[in-house]
Amino acid sequence: MCRGFFTSVERMSTSKLISLSEAIGRFVPDGSSVAAGLGLEASIPFAAGHEIMRQRKRGLGLIGPISDMLFDQMIGAGCVHRVQAAWVGNVITGSGYNFRRAVESGALRVEDHSNLTIAMALKAAAMGVSFMPVRTALGSGLFVAHPGLKPIACPFTGTPLAAVAAIAPDVALIHVQRADESGSAHVWGNLGVMRDACLAARHVVITAEEIVPAAVIVSDPNRVIIPGFRVSAVCHVPWGAHPAPVAGCYNRDHRAFIEYRNASRTPEAFVRWQERWVDTPKSRDDYLRLLGAERMSELVLRNHLFPAPVDYGY
Repeated sequence: MCRGFFTSVERMSTSKLISLSEAIGRFVPDGSSVAAGLGLEASIPFAAGHEIMRQRKRGLGLIGPISDMLFDQMIGAGCVHRVQAAWVGNVITGSGYNFRRAVESGALRVEDHSNLTIAMALKAAAMGVSFMPVRTALGSGLFVAHPGLKPIACPFTGTPLAAVAAIAPDVALIHVQRADESGSAHVWGNLGVMRDACLAARHVVITAEEIVPAAVIVSDPNRVIIPGFRVSAVCHVPWGAHPAPVAGCYNRDHRAFIEYRNASRTPEAFVRWQERWVDTPKSRDDYLRLLGAERMSELVLRNHLFPAPVDYGY
């Protein structure tokens, strides 16, 4: 009976499996607000971000808690006019050079958040409400020139609170360990604000290490980060988060972060970096060939940690 049910699920699913190039072209038009880096320092969708850069998207608003150096790269490529984030830079080496230059020149609008306020803003949109009341940020400088953060009082107790305005992205970009063709996806490890961002966004574009039958996803429902009916496109992109780590797949490429720090110190050096790592590789396969098998072998997992099995029987 179970096998028959799974077969029915597979037949009912509508394939949303397309190329990354097509997904970015269709669902990330110029001027979009884009949420990414939602798993904090893990599973950052670098492949999707590089495709945005390759297609020369313009006027984007970026939304995310940390984003590591992906936001800095997209800013340097001229794709971005606004950032709503807690931090932009290179986690290993500090502030991002492109981000700093854009802010200092006045070319980039920045709405400062804490990790919690950006999380609450996405949660509000996911819940379909206009704001979330929080205690965080009270007494901080975040209220200065911040249209999405206002002091309020609790209507029941009069306690001082902060109201964080909802943020509903046009598109959320997430990288997952596995997904089926309908877009239902499994994620494990650090989830960050991934789930709320997916529920808040108008479109969700998934890049996945592996495409699996629907029966695999159905077999472990608690690991589903987003159901397929909320997904606009799913793309098979192995190593799609490199140089960020993906739990169970590969480790952080510390060398890449240090190399990027050195290659982005000046606008001219960044142009050369973008030409080599983004513009010349026309696909992720090209990118991985450039990275090289030896470098990839250094990043594969040496130790495996498996959870105890669970029983969903009834």
